[in-house]
Amino acid sequence: MTKCAWITGAGSGIGAAMARRFAAAGFRVALTARSEAALNELVEEIDLEGGEARAFPADVTDRARILSLGAEIPDWAGSLDVLCNNAGLNIPLRRWDQLDWDSWDAVIQTNVTGALNVIAAALPPMRTQKSGVMIHTSSWAGRFHSDVAGVPYGASKHALSDLSASLNGQEGVNGIRSTALCPGEVATPLLTKRPGFDPELAARMIQPEDIADLALHVAQMNPNVAVHEIALAPVKR
Repeated sequence: MTKCAWITGAGSGIGAAMARRFAAAGFRVALTARSEAALNELVEEIDLEGGEARAFPADVTDRARILSLGAEIPDWAGSLDVLCNNAGLNIPLRRWDQLDWDSWDAVIQTNVTGALNVIAAALPPMRTQKSGVMIHTSSWAGRFHSDVAGVPYGASKHALSDLSASLNGQEGVNGIRSTALCPGEVATPLLTKRPGFDPELAARMIQPEDIADLALHVAQMNPNVAVHEIALAPVKR
């Protein structure tokens, strides 16, 4: 039976790289992001390469819509085997002396509440089939404090890493495993929002394809092994 991977934040960056990598490995890929146009382009690309993909456009903060996808995706694919909980947000105003309630709230709403919504949607089908892997795109800033990543982003990613740990503590009995990926600088559109970002350094950073390869490796590991957390960073030169 062909397995299914649900990837959020699939419109660009790490999510799009994950979609391509899982599809190339033979997974059906269910793609979620806010931009329906970007998803449709990616679906067409994957289909042309011989893969199988379908767009399920949604904002992860839309709880009702996300919870509905917990049923729609298995109905389409026959199962939900892997969740790549990847949607994330960062903002330019990141310091305490730049506190901006609206944008800081948006980071927490996307990176924490949105992640909770997606987890809650994936749990019922994974519990029913007694198997599943959840892979969360956390951050180096979710493992170690990082001034450059910012106050709300770091707090949100620490929360996401703990959500992942809680799943291993409580859902292993249902055959569900969870991994928090904690990369340092990844050359994605999100990184361009970092104050003082130098585009010329992008080639020396972790690439989205590196994270996609890592996620696939985790997804295909022995189901008796739970990889709780992986921290990785660019080589310092």
